[in-house]
Amino acid sequence: MEIRFSAGSLRDCEGDALVIGCFEGARPEGPAAEVDRALDGLIESLVESGEIRGKQSEITVLHTGDRLPCARVAVAGLGEAGRDPLLSVRRASGAAARYLRDRGCRRIATGLHLGTPPGVRPEHSVRAAVEGAYTGLYRGEECKTKRDLPDELDEIAVVGLPSEDRDDPVVVAGRAGQVSGEATNYARRLINLPPNEITPSRLAREAAEIAAAGGLEVEALGPEQIGELGMGALSAVARGSEEPARLIVLRHRGRADGPRIALVGKGLTFDSGGLSLKPSDRMTAMKQDMAGGAAVLAAMRALAEMDLNLDVTGVVPATENLPSGRAYKPDDVVKAFDGKTIEIVNTDAEGRLILADALAYACHLGATHIVDVATLTGACVIALGHATSGVMGSDPALVEAVIDAGERAGERMWRLPLFPEYRSQLDSKVADIKNVGGRPAGTITAGWFLREFVGETAWVHIDIAGTAWSEKDEPHQIEGGTGVGTRTLIALAERMAGGEA
Repeated sequence: MEIRFSAGSLRDCEGDALVIGCFEGARPEGPAAEVDRALDGLIESLVESGEIRGKQSEITVLHTGDRLPCARVAVAGLGEAGRDPLLSVRRASGAAARYLRDRGCRRIATGLHLGTPPGVRPEHSVRAAVEGAYTGLYRGEECKTKRDLPDELDEIAVVGLPSEDRDDPVVVAGRAGQVSGEATNYARRLINLPPNEITPSRLAREAAEIAAAGGLEVEALGPEQIGELGMGALSAVARGSEEPARLIVLRHRGRADGPRIALVGKGLTFDSGGLSLKPSDRMTAMKQDMAGGAAVLAAMRALAEMDLNLDVTGVVPATENLPSGRAYKPDDVVKAFDGKTIEIVNTDAEGRLILADALAYACHLGATHIVDVATLTGACVIALGHATSGVMGSDPALVEAVIDAGERAGERMWRLPLFPEYRSQLDSKVADIKNVGGRPAGTITAGWFLREFVGETAWVHIDIAGTAWSEKDEPHQIEGGTGVGTRTLIALAERMAGGEA
C-alpha cells in the first residue's frame, strides 16, 4: 500500500472515498464544512437528525453523486471533543480504513488529522492517522489456507497538509507513522502465530532477518552460552522444554557520546505455568506471553529503518515454560547472571526470572537507560483491566518520558508506586530474594523483583498483561495481539535521539 502526502484540498480529492471526522453532536467545521457545502449540507442535516452521531469509530458512508471527485464520503466518529484527541484520530482512522477496504475501496483519502482541537501539533495528528490506518487494516489470518477476502487498499492519500516537501515536519511525521504502524503489525503477527511456529529458535531467526535488512548487529546465544554466562534463572525456566532457549541481542549503533538505551522484552513463547500448572482455560492464548519480546523486535526493526542517531540494544530472553522431569521446581534456589540467589516459590512466576538475567546482562553491556516490556502479572489485569498498562521505575524522569511516549503513541499507561515497604514481601530465609511476594500488590512486588537486577541504572518496567491481547473485534482492530509497547518504544527512542531524557 502506498501512502501519499498532499497539500490539496478535501474537495479536490479523487478516488473511491474521502474520510472526514465528526465529534459527538458537532456540526462539520473547517475543511469538513467545505465538503458539507459541496454536498448541499447533507452531513449537517444527518447530524441534526441523529443519523450521524459522532460516536467513536462509527462510520457513515455517503455517496456524493458527482458533487465531489470522490465517489463517497465516509464520516468517522471522533467521540467526545477534546478527550484523548490523538487516540480518537488513531481509532477512527483504523475503523474507516478497515470499513472501506472491506467494501471494495482501493484508493482513499483522509482528512481526519484536520479535525483535532487547537493545541494538538499537526505532525502528531498526521502520524496518528497513518498509524491508525495501518493497524486497522491488519487481518491476522496468517494460518488460514482458504480466504475469500477483499483486496487490500492500493493507496491512502493524507490531504490538506501545509506542504508536500519530504523534509516538512508533518510529512516526516507521516512517514514515521508508516514505519511504526508496519512495526506494530509485525509484532501482532509474531504474537498471533501459533506456539509450534513461534519458538525461541524462530524468534532468533526473525531477529537475524531484522538485522540483515536493517544493518543491525545480532547475537542469539544458545543454552550452552547462556549457562556459561551464569544465567541460572533463564536456564532454570528453560529446563522443562525440549525447545532450546535463546538470548537474543540486537544492536543499533548511534552516537558514542549519547545515552545507551536497552529495550528488554519478555520472550516466553508458551507458558503452561511449569510445575505450578495453569488451569486449562487459562492456558489458552498463552502464546501471547512473548508479546514484550515481539514489541522489542518490532521496535528494533523500525529504529533500523529510521536510522536514528541513538545507541539502542534490544534484548529478548526467549524460552518456553513447560512441566517435565527436568523442569525447575518450587523450593529450588537458582543463581542469576549478577550473582543473586533466588528462591523459587511458584514456577508460574517465570517471566520475572528470565527478565532478571536479561536486565542484568543489559547493564553488563553498558546500558545507561533500560525499559522492559512484559506480560508479567495477572495482578495488573485486576488492577487496571485491559485499557491501561502499568508502569513503574527507578528514575522519575525516565518514567515520565515513557508515559509521555505512550500518550503520543496511543498506548495508555498508569504509574504504580515502588515504595520501599513493598520490598520486604520478597524477603527469603534461604536466598537473597524469592520470586513471588504473595497476593497483595502483586504487580508492584514483581516490579520490585526486577528492580533488584538493574543496579543504579535508570530503569522502567511496563506491564502489558492486560493490554497485549484484545479478546474481541473492535472497529479499529481485530481480536488477538495488539502489538502494544511497539509504538511507545519507538516514540521514546525518537525523543531520546532528539536529546530529551
